[in-house]
Amino acid sequence: MKNLLTTYIFLLAILCSAQGIKKNYTASNGDYASVSHYNKSRNIYSTVPSKRVSGEAFKRTAAKNNINSRTFYNLKGADEGYYIVSGVFSDLTNAKKLVQKLKGKGFDAGFISNADNGLNYVYLAQYDSLDKAINSCNSQLNGSYTEPFWLMNVDNGGKANKIDPKDKSVSPLPSSSDDTKTNTPPQETKPLRNSRTKESQSDQELSIDEVTYDMLNAVEEENNDKSRNRRPLKREISYSKEKDSPNASRLIQKADEYFNKMWYAEAAELYEEALKKNSKNYSFDILQKAGDAYYYNTDMPKAYYWYNILFERYEKDLSPDQLFKYAHTLKGTGKYGRSKRLMRLYDQEMKKGKSGNSKVSLNAEKKEAVLDNILSKEQNFGIKNLAINTKYSEFSPMFHNGDEIVFASAKDSSFLKTRRYKWNNQPYLDLYVSKINLESQDLKSAIKFSKKINTKYHEASVTFSPDNLTMYFTRNNYGRKLKRDQNGINNLKIYRSVKVNGEWTEASELPFNSDDYSTGHPALSPDGKKLYFVSDMPGSIGETDIFVVDVLEGGQFSAPKNLGPEINTEQKEMFPFINDKKLYFASNGHVGLGGLDVYEVAYDEEGFQEVKNMGQPINSNKDDFSYIVNEENQKGYFASNRKGGKGDDDIYSFKRLLVEEVAPNQNAIAGVVTELVTGEVMPQSLVTLLDENNIKLKEVVTGDDGSFIFEDLEGNTKYTLKVTQDSYFDQEVPVTTKDNELVNMDISIKKLKDLIAIENGIRKLKTDMIYFDFDKFNIRTDASLELDKVVNVMNEYPDMVIKIESHTDSRGNDVYNKYLSDKRAKSTRDYIISKGIDAARIESATGYGEEQLINECKNGVRCSGTKHELNRRSEIIIVNM
Repeated sequence: MKNLLTTYIFLLAILCSAQGIKKNYTASNGDYASVSHYNKSRNIYSTVPSKRVSGEAFKRTAAKNNINSRTFYNLKGADEGYYIVSGVFSDLTNAKKLVQKLKGKGFDAGFISNADNGLNYVYLAQYDSLDKAINSCNSQLNGSYTEPFWLMNVDNGGKANKIDPKDKSVSPLPSSSDDTKTNTPPQETKPLRNSRTKESQSDQELSIDEVTYDMLNAVEEENNDKSRNRRPLKREISYSKEKDSPNASRLIQKADEYFNKMWYAEAAELYEEALKKNSKNYSFDILQKAGDAYYYNTDMPKAYYWYNILFERYEKDLSPDQLFKYAHTLKGTGKYGRSKRLMRLYDQEMKKGKSGNSKVSLNAEKKEAVLDNILSKEQNFGIKNLAINTKYSEFSPMFHNGDEIVFASAKDSSFLKTRRYKWNNQPYLDLYVSKINLESQDLKSAIKFSKKINTKYHEASVTFSPDNLTMYFTRNNYGRKLKRDQNGINNLKIYRSVKVNGEWTEASELPFNSDDYSTGHPALSPDGKKLYFVSDMPGSIGETDIFVVDVLEGGQFSAPKNLGPEINTEQKEMFPFINDKKLYFASNGHVGLGGLDVYEVAYDEEGFQEVKNMGQPINSNKDDFSYIVNEENQKGYFASNRKGGKGDDDIYSFKRLLVEEVAPNQNAIAGVVTELVTGEVMPQSLVTLLDENNIKLKEVVTGDDGSFIFEDLEGNTKYTLKVTQDSYFDQEVPVTTKDNELVNMDISIKKLKDLIAIENGIRKLKTDMIYFDFDKFNIRTDASLELDKVVNVMNEYPDMVIKIESHTDSRGNDVYNKYLSDKRAKSTRDYIISKGIDAARIESATGYGEEQLINECKNGVRCSGTKHELNRRSEIIIVNM
């Protein structure tokens, strides 16, 4: 770390959505954030700690791993634990037979008889710890069992099973572990100027899965009389810990603990659960923290949802800070008119002296005029999402060596084991370098910048001296482990490295860093004599400000100087970039479109001039930041988490269009046709462009490299690409053009002969399952697509003769099943003949009902729907070819 406020505080200047310095518990999705744990594709789960696992916790953990499950309580004759069940029988003899069969295959099988329902459960293996059971299910017992199964939990009221501490394949839930653990630091990087104290510890640590609504409601009756008529006190930004309110529940306590640790994604999940479950939890504190948790993770729609309820219920109690955040979520969801009204109210509260700062801001009318000008500003930029972007976070590009870009990324590039950051479960940020394609501005084939610079924690936001022999960058404050201030917060620091003999050396921190506040986002002036940076150090006007120091001889620096109220606001300023004409920076304090916006300000000998919003499309209603530009050719790069990107934050290239330039129609679809199995390019393939009504518009033949392109198309229009090639299946792919943008659509095609397979010595045409509606035998649309493949193969092999066999499962009357399967087989035959295949090439079309089951699910045997479905099949057998 996308999935996940546009505040991109400096603190996490280095992570997901804004990765910026933050102050006062402002942590954006971009700032070194973390969402939930996951390992591999289906291994998405959080295991429970070494305490009793409730039935609810078991059910949720299994569900997160897509494992069917069930809990039995006080099951006589069965040991407590977790059982992987492969079959359920009413007949004990059948159960015993399956057990013997499984034991013969090497499984430690057995069965459990349930006297209450008369059923016998055959299991493949039994475990006394949930994590081992989950791992075995996810690995299909190390690949030894591919049939359907489900997980049974036998809870006889004894001590719960515990996680095996030696099992390193399981990621534990958040806990207050020390810094030396590899995956989850106990405290997250500090949003700047965070005055929060160390996290409180509940009497008993619980995982998310273990917090239940029974816990939530346990104190409800006791609290009803006390909370019914309570009206929350007027608050600024503090959160009360009233023990006689719904906050005292275990669920809210756990959410509060996560919130205090700045694990906002996890806190948001629990707050939302509590709020949706019980309207009595709609207190000022909980609504405020639910909104804040989403706000700090840049989830503006959900933050707006809870802030809106907070505003409707407690409008008179909202502080200016809360009004400001509410207004920002309105912008972030495109509600600019209402946002203007909230900013007027914000200004009124500021004039009343409710803010802790005395800086005079623009009045509401002027702000509205500025916003209207931004929205109506001519869009004279062309932007493009870059190839180096991933599903993770990429941001903070910087020019290097004239033809390279160095940037920060959380992409997973580790060969063996990747350390993940707890806030958003993304790998830690490292610096990468990529060559610039001078014609297209694209960046490709990024590699890690330097082993001397990248560490196991975060590195980002780099700047280079004019001779490229000195670099400054942002890193976590750590020695052998993360260092923390008196509140348990890990701050950020600026480090410097020099290049010796072509290699970067070990970095050292700058003298104005501190363990008590953060510094970061360094930016050198073109002559290398001034270093601009972001901090929440004492003397800041807002949450994070831009400062400057003189770079002196001998590696020394002058005292930091705040750029003043013309640049810095009461909110956040960050990601500065300066050239010989202008200073560029990101801010959510100046008037903008929502989240962080990019601003420019010209300067001369007398100082900075008027700050101007860059407008669209550089800015959006999301976070837009880390803007750099070459003033000579007006080309550059910036980062954004706007809609339509590839990951949390993406890097975009841009070019400012000159007045005389007329942007051509760039609506086009291009791609490469390849062979599905080998990946080889497919020259001389016919690619047809169809409209929404399947009418042919254009067609081209792929070149020697398998490539094709359709140009001069309508923007934002749906098309279909159809690829045909001798001896291959036709392939159709839907595609939608964008506005003045090239859409890439690569297509793979499959050989007709790949449909021919041999099973138990019998040649068959293997298609996807041909389904029929219940109690029907007509050919459905999805079935016709599969049968068209059969027709194509038979056309390719004119001597092929087939027979069709159709089968049902054992449910229903035997005689009727045979009748129904026979009708389905003949419907399949008739469809193939209707497509031009000679009837003589279909030897027979026969229905066998339930006579040829492929598993044990015969009459009287209880089986899952999945197992029954395996018996409902139509098979195309090759008699001759």
